[in-house]
Amino acid sequence: MTTFLQLHLLTAYPPACLNRDDLNRPKTAIMGGVPRLRVSSQSLKRAWRTSEQFESVLKGHVGTRTKLKGVEIYQQLAKAGVKEKDAKEWAQAIAGRFGKLKAAKQDKPLNDLEIEQLAHFSPEEETAIVALAEKLAAEKRKPTDEELNLLRKMHTAADIALFGRMLADSPGFNSEAACQVAHAVTVHRAAVEDDFFTAVDDLNTREEDAGSAHMGEQGFGAGLFYLYVCVNCDQLREHLGDELAGKTIRALIESAATVAPTGKQNSFASRAWAYYALAEKGSRQPRALSLAFVKPVREGDMLSDAVAALTGMHDNLDKVYYQGKAVDSRSINAVTGEGDFEALKQWAVNFGSGS
Repeated sequence: MTTFLQLHLLTAYPPACLNRDDLNRPKTAIMGGVPRLRVSSQSLKRAWRTSEQFESVLKGHVGTRTKLKGVEIYQQLAKAGVKEKDAKEWAQAIAGRFGKLKAAKQDKPLNDLEIEQLAHFSPEEETAIVALAEKLAAEKRKPTDEELNLLRKMHTAADIALFGRMLADSPGFNSEAACQVAHAVTVHRAAVEDDFFTAVDDLNTREEDAGSAHMGEQGFGAGLFYLYVCVNCDQLREHLGDELAGKTIRALIESAATVAPTGKQNSFASRAWAYYALAEKGSRQPRALSLAFVKPVREGDMLSDAVAALTGMHDNLDKVYYQGKAVDSRSINAVTGEGDFEALKQWAVNFGSGS
């Protein structure tokens, strides 16, 4: 039976624009027939995997997403004294293994060294690419097919193991994600508001013009968000091994609970920690608890009411499906001062590492 770790988080954000749409306004969704604020899973995952918390726990095991790997390889070869034509051809051969390259452009000489889609490179693959480029420069020759095939490494990139990698033009490099992340949505009805702002020129003496030097408008919203995360622990252990899988689970929980998306942070300082977290582990089929909030939480003691709705739905699902028997779980509630976040992480880490 597959073992799953599920996280349910409630986080309250003050006025913010954490994740913007194409109109530069906070993303939204309709749920239960009413508008909600939304933060996309892509935004959340990027914030987590690039956070200091992730890096400190998983140093040396975090990959790099880029379209510019071919440019980097070309620059390395050119610096080593390889002729420009050869450097470009060899760099294209290496980068082309990770995806289709862009077309050449007259006004952008290195455009045909860029990969069309973002490619996620593991540390092992980056090391192999650097070593191959050094070898080619020293031996003054182009790469062989065998050398290019060896660039696909069994890697220990925790972020690739968690969130997966999909390269449409190089399916051999694909990696199935062990972690599923839902879009975070507010547990209540929420509206996007507009902030009209002005900026003043410090050197304006106001003798002729006392007006502002700039005017603008920024959308924002405030709300209490529910977030659901599910990890296939067996798949994660199979890919990373017990010890690194345990570290990865610790980093994931730490960042999911304490790292906010970076959108407009300088304008809103919208940093927040989850005030409630429920972690479950077991072999039952995973399920989110978003059903608890299809009916929006009303005004009043929203923090406590949201926890009550979440735990009530959790208990009722167990009641009707499993005669009230719950899977093993741990929780924290910062409003009531209950639980221990470090103990919750350690419980999950021990579980995640197979102990």
